[in-house]
Amino acid sequence: MLIYENKVPASYRTTFIAKVIQVSKNLGINPNWLMAIMHFESAGTFSPSITNSLGYTGLIQFGPGAATDLKTTLTALRNMTAVQQLDYVERYYKMWYKRLKIVAPNSYIDTYLITIFPAAVNKGLDFVIRASNISAAAFEKANPAFDLNNNKEVTVAEIQQVMLKRLPSEWVKDFLKKKALA
Repeated sequence: MLIYENKVPASYRTTFIAKVIQVSKNLGINPNWLMAIMHFESAGTFSPSITNSLGYTGLIQFGPGAATDLKTTLTALRNMTAVQQLDYVERYYKMWYKRLKIVAPNSYIDTYLITIFPAAVNKGLDFVIRASNISAAAFEKANPAFDLNNNKEVTVAEIQQVMLKRLPSEWVKDFLKKKALA
């Protein structure tokens, strides 16, 4: 059984979980990482149509730029079934693997960073999330749950801290142990 599997609506749970396992295999990641990310990004719904206040939508909260890169629209993504949208989740990650010149992310946190801010992958824990087109304050305003010290900016360490809380404690201990050895 995968993490949060019981939170997937029963009407499509079996097909969805089988597809998550296949997509994760294709991406070379642990399917539990994908489940935890989709649970967080979809506000626990696993709904392909859930849309946040900024207009991001779906299982991993696709934005307008991602939709364009994937040669689709946010409306089309919202109208897909969850199982159909998983094809776009896979395409999104593969697109970023290619851009970042990686085979697959090394960890759950790297996978999440690809989801929310790919430029932060392989940066240090003190890296402040910002870019030429988004200030640290703008990113924090859009993602206040990550600003743990309330300084109006978000670091990779803060994202890591929030996202590790989404996993069972024994996994977190294993993750931190591996990080210490690296």
